[in-house]
Formats: sequence, structure tokens, C-alpha cells
Amino acid sequence: MRYPIDNNLYLYPIKQRNLMKEQLKMTETVILIDAAFLNFMTSSVKNNFELMLKRDLQEVDLSHLITYIALDAHIPKGKGETQVFLIYDDDSTCLFHTHPSNLVKELNNVAFTNDLGEFSFYTFQPEKMASRQDLFLESLKVIKESKEVTKLIVLSFNEEYGNEVNNILKTIGDKKVIQFRMNEPEQKVMYRWEMLAYPVMQALGIRGDELD
Repeated sequence: MRYPIDNNLYLYPIKQRNLMKEQLKMTETVILIDAAFLNFMTSSVKNNFELMLKRDLQEVDLSHLITYIALDAHIPKGKGETQVFLIYDDDSTCLFHTHPSNLVKELNNVAFTNDLGEFSFYTFQPEKMASRQDLFLESLKVIKESKEVTKLIVLSFNEEYGNEVNNILKTIGDKKVIQFRMNEPEQKVMYRWEMLAYPVMQALGIRGDELD
């Protein structure tokens, strides 16, 4: 196993907060996720490897996937707090092949705890004429300006708006940035990046010996 974790994780409710409508005090570590990108990656990996391995893959336990991402981002064990912000639109209100999955009813203002600390989830949908892309980029700017945040983990849909994300991250200062991507960057970037496929594969139950 690449990712040793406690398998008995569960979500519990927390106080309702809203990033864009109030001055939410952020934690030192923040994970910002475009739900549409996560859906694209989960579906692609699941479909491709089911054909390759000729077997059905399990559904993704979201708490496990977030833990795998956190471990790849080198979040240490302890009692730290990590906020997970999920940006979605009408086409991505549910996470594909994942449980819990509903961003409106199940994944807003909830949290889980494991050996890495507490992970709290907040979900946001654009209002009026704004797009998911607009809200993601605006959220990234808000986090960039937060003095509390020292480590930012980004799952952005780079194939849709990667240049805008990179322009923001170029000026992020001394924050540690880890971007989880579908592909290697075409140009040199000033921050660390990881392949999102690896933690998704682990969350789907793909074993290392199956890939040898």
C-alpha cells in the first residue's frame, strides 16, 4: 500500500460557514477542488482501468481520496486542520463514482478526522451569471491573499482555464503550492505538481501488483 490510513473514517457535521460571503478564518492548509475536474479524472481512470484490468473497480470513499491527496502533498501526521473547498456548477452537483457524493446535501459543512488531523468540507456554487471557472479563480485569489494559509493544494481544470490559474500562482508569494494535474505541465512552473491519477487509482482499489 502506498497510503497507510485508518479505514474507519466518517463525516460529521460542523458549523456552517461561507467562504465568499463572510470573513472565514482559513486554516494553514487549504485544498481547493474544481468538482468538474475531479469528476473527469475519476471517470477517466475508472473507465480506462476497468477495461485494462477486466474487472469492476470499487466506488471512491471521498475521505480516503482526500487523505491520499494530503499524503502526496506531504501533510504530516498530527492534529492539524485542513479546509477542503469544492467549487461546482449545475453539471457537477454530485461527485461521480464517489460516496458521499452530493455537494449540496452531503458534503457542505461536514468533516472527518484521521491521523493527519481534521479535514472540513465547504462547497460553493457560482451565483447569477458567473461560471464555475469564475468562482474557482476568485476563490484562488481569496486564498492567495489569506495570511493564515501557508500551504495550498490545487485541483483545477487546467484544460479549461490553466493559464489563468498559473498567472495567479506566479504571484502567490511564499505559500507552498502543490497542484494535482492530469498531465505534466507544458511549461516550467514555479510550484510543485503531482499526478492526480495516482491517488484516484488507489481510491478506486487498483493494486500495485496489477500494474506490474
